[in-house]
Formats: sequence, C-alpha cells, structure tokens
Amino acid sequence: MSMQSAPAQPSAMSRGLARDRLGVPSVLAFILASIAPMTVCAGVIPTAYAVTGLTGIPVAFLVVAVVLALFCAGYVAMSRRIRNAGAFYAFVAAGLGKVPGVAAALMALVAYESFQVAAYGALGPAAAAEAAAHLHVHWPWWAWAVIFWALVTGLGLARVEIAGRVLAVLTAAEIVIVLAETISGLASPAGGHLDLGALSPATLTTGGAGAIGVLAVIAGLGFVGFEQSPVLGEEAKNPRRTIPVATYTALAAIGVLYAGAAWAMAVHAGRGQVAAAAAAQGPGLLYSLSSSSAVAQSAQLLFITSLFAAALAYHNVTWRYMFALSREGVLPPALSRTSRASIPRAASITQSVSGLAVILVFALAGWPPMNGLFFGGGATGGLGVMILLALTSTAVIRYLHRHPGGESAWARLIAPALSAILLAGAIVLAIMHYGTLLGTAPGNPAAWLLPSAFGVAAAAGLCWGAFLRARRPRVYATIGLGAHAVAGQAAAASGGVLS
Repeated sequence: MSMQSAPAQPSAMSRGLARDRLGVPSVLAFILASIAPMTVCAGVIPTAYAVTGLTGIPVAFLVVAVVLALFCAGYVAMSRRIRNAGAFYAFVAAGLGKVPGVAAALMALVAYESFQVAAYGALGPAAAAEAAAHLHVHWPWWAWAVIFWALVTGLGLARVEIAGRVLAVLTAAEIVIVLAETISGLASPAGGHLDLGALSPATLTTGGAGAIGVLAVIAGLGFVGFEQSPVLGEEAKNPRRTIPVATYTALAAIGVLYAGAAWAMAVHAGRGQVAAAAAAQGPGLLYSLSSSSAVAQSAQLLFITSLFAAALAYHNVTWRYMFALSREGVLPPALSRTSRASIPRAASITQSVSGLAVILVFALAGWPPMNGLFFGGGATGGLGVMILLALTSTAVIRYLHRHPGGESAWARLIAPALSAILLAGAIVLAIMHYGTLLGTAPGNPAAWLLPSAFGVAAAAGLCWGAFLRARRPRVYATIGLGAHAVAGQAAAASGGVLS
C-alpha cells in the first residue's frame, strides 16, 4: 500500500504502542500463556474426553500441529510485510479487501472475548475447590472469578513487559509439571501394557466423519494463541526474527506436549475407560497420573495460575484488537488513546467490563461455569479462530500474488492453499456436528446459536465496512494501515493517493 502527501507521524502517546520492549522470550511467554498448557491439559482434554467420548484426541493434536505449520508459512511471510496489533484484521484487509477485513476484525473480537471470559468459568470453580479444601473458605465460584477478574483488570493496565514477566514464570512452571505428569502416566499404564492405539490415525474416524471436525476444533482450541506473535509485532524487538522464531517454537513445543499428555491419560486410565474416568475426575484425570502428592498438588495450583495467565493474555489480545480498530476509526477513537505506559486504558477497561458482565450473568442464571462457560466459550472461540485462520490463508495467497517479494512458491501459494482447504473442511464438519462438540442433546439450540455468533459478527462487519466505504471514505481509506492510520487519514483529506 502506498501513500502520497502523508504528514509526519502522530505521537505515540495517542496512537502507538510501546516499541522494542519484547524479545523472543517475552513474545514466546505471551504465546504460551495464551495457549495455556495447564489449562488445556487439566481442563480442555479431560472435558473433551468426557463430553465427546472420542479417543482420537492425542493424534488430533499432532495432525492439527502439521496443518498449522502449513498455515504459518504464509502467515509469517505476511507478518514481515504488515505489522499491526490486529493481525487477522490487517491481513484479511490487505489480501481480501477492507470490507472483509472489518468483518474479520469483529469475528476476532467475538472469538478472543469468548476465550477471555471462558477462563473465568474454570478459574472460579478451581479456586473455590482449593479454598474449601485447604482454607475452609466456602465462597461461590463467581466470587473467586470476580477476584481474579480484578487482578486481570489491574495487570491489564500495567506496562506490557510486566505482564510478560508474570506470564513467563507461570508458563515455565506449568510446562515442567505437565511433563512430569505425562512421564509418570506413561510409566504406569493400565494393565501394565503401553497402549499405542490412541496415537493411531484410525482413531480420528471412530466416531464417524463428523468426529474429524469435532476433534479438529478440540485440538485447534488447544493451539489457539500460537497465532498471536504478529499481534505483538509493533512491540517486538527485531520483529522480522522474533515473530517467526517465537511462532514455530511455540507450535512445535505445544504439539508434542499436548499429544503426550492426552496419550498419557488414555494409557493410564485405559483407552476404553478414559471417557468415564474423565467424567468422574475432571481435572483430576491429569493430577492422578503421578503418584507424587507434591506433583499433584503443584498441578492443581498451577491449573489456577494457568487459567489466570490465560485470562490475562486474552485480555491483552482483545484490547489490542480494540486499539487497532479504534486507531483507524472503525471503532470509537477514544479506545485508541494510550497512557504514559503506552496502554490504551479505555480499551482495556471496556474489555474488563464485558468480562465482568458475563460472570454476573452466569452467576445470576445459575448456569454451569465449567461445561457451560469454560468449555462452551472455549469451543466457540476455537471455532472462530479456525474460521479466521482459513480466511487469512486465502488472504495470504491473494496478497503475496499481488505483492511478490521473494517468497518461495511453498510460502506464498502451496502451504496456504493446503491449510485453507484442510481448515475449511474441518470447519464444515465441526459446524454440522457442533452438538457433539458441546455434548448437548439433539435439538439443543446452543448447537446452532453459538457458531451463528460468527455469522452475525461477519454480517455486521460487512455492513459496517460497506457503510464506511460509502459514507466515511477518510476512515475507509486507512483500514488496515495500523500505526500509519492517522497519516493515511490526513493524506486522504488532503487529496493524497492511497492504494
């Protein structure tokens, strides 16, 4: 995209995020915290076994890791060209057009908001159980959720590197404990025999064709967060190196970690009994893998800190998307004004208010926090991110075809095309069998209401983008420009050329 007659850049106080603050370790910490290893291993995997009854979860993680590696080839190439706190939004706008870009942005907000509030659905009950067992404090789950919400709100207003250090320490401890539990579980298999069946590709179809889509969303849910490195590109040191290294490192490490943990659960409980064991034990399915009470207790405590880290990470990602959209005039401009710490306070507080509202609604309605808010919200967010990945793969192909820059045919066409096709197939199957994913009875409206949220967001985005094109051309001209949005608006107002 080129501009003429552009004035000087505006001050970072109003439109820019802090630069050169995050190296590879910090970016990797944000990614792994968003992925939330302990949350997935103690929360998502046991719940998925219990709700779906499918045993192909371990191999699904490996297959999805390969598909996402295909996606990353073009995604990383795009990140070298476009640096924007709203990565999906900016990439889709650049590749498919500004109107689809606005639609992608609203879908991303729905997806990441779903993840952020879903964390409270497990955080509250987990903290309540620990407090009752060790402190003899019997507060309801929502009271603990509100306490952690307040902590997330406070840290969400702090300097970004402070949050990065908190996430790094918590995430490193999670990975160590998950590895210890996994090794212990594999060393003590049910019946004394190490069962390799859960790693067989045949397990992907044991529940019929629909099982592929269901397993893809479950496994994709576990990986959500790996794609966030370009979101941090504006704040990264040497982003051309930092972003690719952090992305591929996170993807490889987490694929092996999740597959191993899910396999260990099936081996330890018995493949035929793992669903029943998961339904009975919940997160205890992971804790029971080790005979060491110290490891089990550490895992229980780290499950809480993992959920907290995930809530904080998704809080940061959500306000970054709000910031990116408001900076360009797609959302109210007040959301893009930053503090002295380069944090957009209004966007951060807005995200916090919405999270508190969801907690209170679930508390007042008496809805189940774990299966309803945590798994339902997380699965919905996972589906949304899969849709965005497919759209972004298509955008990568079109953008790199129109703006060649030395990328190989693999990065600019073959890998993105393969990932788009595979993701699209999984999305269709998942939507067709969404009730299985949620574990609901046939005819339950949640099976179509939750995925339809992305259709509503996409339609609203398309309409709003078309309105901006027709009625607010100065705003429309700068969609996807990121830190150059204000310069672009001034160029459009003075008759400059934008393409």
